[in-house]
Amino acid sequence: MKNPPLSLYVHLPWCVRKCPYCDFNSHAIKDDFPGDDYINLLLTDLEAELPLVWGRVVHSIFLGGGTPSLFSADQIERLVNGIRGRLPLSPDAEVTLEANPGTIEHDSFSAYRDAGINRISLGVQSFSDERLRAIGRIHGRAEVGKALDSLRTSGIANFNIDLMFALPGQSANEALEDVRMAVESRPAHLSHYQLTLEPNTAFFANPPDLPDDDEAWEMQSRCAELLAQEGYEQYEISAWARPGNECRHNLNYWGYGDFVGIGAGAHGKITAPPGQEIRRRIRLRHPRSWMQAVPAGTQLAEDRVLKPEERIFEFFLNQLRLRRGVDMAWFTARTGLGREQVEGRIEKVIESGLLKEENGMLKHTALGWRFINEIQAVFLP
Repeated sequence: MKNPPLSLYVHLPWCVRKCPYCDFNSHAIKDDFPGDDYINLLLTDLEAELPLVWGRVVHSIFLGGGTPSLFSADQIERLVNGIRGRLPLSPDAEVTLEANPGTIEHDSFSAYRDAGINRISLGVQSFSDERLRAIGRIHGRAEVGKALDSLRTSGIANFNIDLMFALPGQSANEALEDVRMAVESRPAHLSHYQLTLEPNTAFFANPPDLPDDDEAWEMQSRCAELLAQEGYEQYEISAWARPGNECRHNLNYWGYGDFVGIGAGAHGKITAPPGQEIRRRIRLRHPRSWMQAVPAGTQLAEDRVLKPEERIFEFFLNQLRLRRGVDMAWFTARTGLGREQVEGRIEKVIESGLLKEENGMLKHTALGWRFINEIQAVFLP
């Protein structure tokens, strides 16, 4: 087993309002927003992880949420500088901030750029006011335009636009129009994913009327054609990028790399080659509980060594999402296991016509790319 690349994920859990489809660890902001205290505790939380990653260089930082742009540029700058003072960062480290239109009035993207952010992920979801209202978003098309103007002025060319499709009442033409409008803004990266009903969400309890599977597939196919025509390449199930602008943080995650996770509910995965271990570390989920626990060093909800079958499943679960397929040269290096432990399952999937092997890579067939969940299930513990 060898150390894979290392990333840092920072969870900033507050939003203006919880969206009815969202199952992330996010919480509606209240009057007593503890922004400064939370930043201080994030750095304390990071210090607790340092003994596990001494000497390792961090290649990407991802500030996710929630809505991280609810934090001021000064607070983000203090966080980024604090990270740089505690961990060695590669000179060209990718530092991403998630932001939502309508929540950047606090500071401009130029201010976030000066704070150390060099990549923005903007949660647009749709350019249609009607569709945005249907999914409970607090912004509209006008706020999207203002946010994109702020991005252009900032000079941050490396930005992502998040789009959803198969929204309540949406037609294929409407989904295609969303992609057209996104492409006009010339993002380096575009995330395009289907709205799904997740447990423990308002939409799951009271489902809206969504397009059926055939309609959703038509939207996905037509939008994919347009993105390809516009020079974007699909490198992951729901991620498209201009060549060279793939999200490094995503690539490391889906490549079964390592990542430190800090903040309420954050997950981490750390490889320890001398002991042939992979540790899964999870923080307490609720912000209040996490904030109370950090000073005492009791912020972990889970810390355990993954069993071999768990490593197998996670490796294939992640790598199968990548369009390039599964790099079997990484299997032993990143799991510490031999190919013989999965050979029978690999042969089964190849015989089913869902995968093919070329030069050490397990690649999806055209049919396999449509049925990734079925392939992943073969590697379940």
